[in-house]
Amino acid sequence: MTAVISSLSDKQRAVLALWTEVNASLSAYHKLITSFGTAELAWYAKVDAWRQLGIHHTHLARHEQPEQTQASIDKIQQALIEGRYGLLFSDQPDYPAQLSQIYDPPPVLFYRGNKARLHQAQVAIVGSRKPTAHAQKITFDIAQYLAQAGYIITSGLAMGVDKRAHLGALAQADAEYQGRTIGVMGTGIEVNYPNHHDKLFAQIIEQGGCIISELLPHTLPHKHTFPRRNRLVAGLSLATIVTEATIQSGSLITARLTSEQGKQVFAIPSHIDNSNAEGCHYLIREGATLIYHPQQVLDDVNSQLDYDNNSYRPAEQTVSTNHKPSHSLQSSNTAEIALATASQPIPSNIKSPRSAIVVPEHLTLVYEQLDWHGQDLDALIIATKLATPQLIGQLMELELLGIISVQGGRYLRV
Repeated sequence: MTAVISSLSDKQRAVLALWTEVNASLSAYHKLITSFGTAELAWYAKVDAWRQLGIHHTHLARHEQPEQTQASIDKIQQALIEGRYGLLFSDQPDYPAQLSQIYDPPPVLFYRGNKARLHQAQVAIVGSRKPTAHAQKITFDIAQYLAQAGYIITSGLAMGVDKRAHLGALAQADAEYQGRTIGVMGTGIEVNYPNHHDKLFAQIIEQGGCIISELLPHTLPHKHTFPRRNRLVAGLSLATIVTEATIQSGSLITARLTSEQGKQVFAIPSHIDNSNAEGCHYLIREGATLIYHPQQVLDDVNSQLDYDNNSYRPAEQTVSTNHKPSHSLQSSNTAEIALATASQPIPSNIKSPRSAIVVPEHLTLVYEQLDWHGQDLDALIIATKLATPQLIGQLMELELLGIISVQGGRYLRV
């Protein structure tokens, strides 16, 4: 998984030296590179030359103590040798091409896990840290659906929607589908945050996913470190889905950055009196694409996979030709998506699902308990608290309306 590096070149040590001395400040780093031309020239420049550029006094103080900088780089190199994490430099061929296209790409990326995920087609899913139960379910279902269709799910490892997105992508019974998620950290690569997400971090890595950070390895959580990681979530992905967010949510930052990068923003609508979804409603009003089914995301992003670019490819060995996703919507559309491989762009001429689904009011309770993967009758009895004859009658009505189906005794949306 994580590559072992035997030694860093002089150029790479210079990049790390600058990144260390400016404490991962993008503006200061790029100012030094622009002014001196290379990291090595900037690293060997006198402190007075830095001062003339208006570099912050704390950066100047670190530049005056090169021994401490060298010691920090030696620790990083030792960690690389031990395989505790890996490191990508922006001029390396395995640095994700998508990030090279954003306004302020990080010069380095620390990572744990399978770095190949960084080059595969990704969709970001973000949202509230305190989502409603319904939003948690929708987030999980969408992530699971898109991951099994061949996409990598990228998010920010936060509580709430982020966690459900990662777990949805990981929730694949078949090992062939597992590990299709990338977590972008708002801390250093060796600082798991939140602390109670240690199990999630381990699961992502063990199943073949990837965790990345642009920050120095021991960087602790800070209110300024989390907004900056949003541009990486947006930059890596073909599109961003916001499943539930308040009007003040940091997810709207990710959505704005996605839009500024010329990519599509999707938002899930909710009841108009749901204050937890005001951010989604605002995004829809401002031009985000309203979706009510993950197939609609696939319809819109698949055309981007026609480009001959490694970053615009579905995950490798998405699904073999004799194996269909367990959550198939019984349509050739989903089968076409599932049969795509890393060397074959997913078809873009997929038909959209039905333009509108109208659920009679007396059937709403049952319909809202269903997802795209299926639930058995016992689970629905517990969830709806309806008597068995009444529940079966309503399920039959929904099936006759053509908006649910039954597969192997499990009821699911279509």
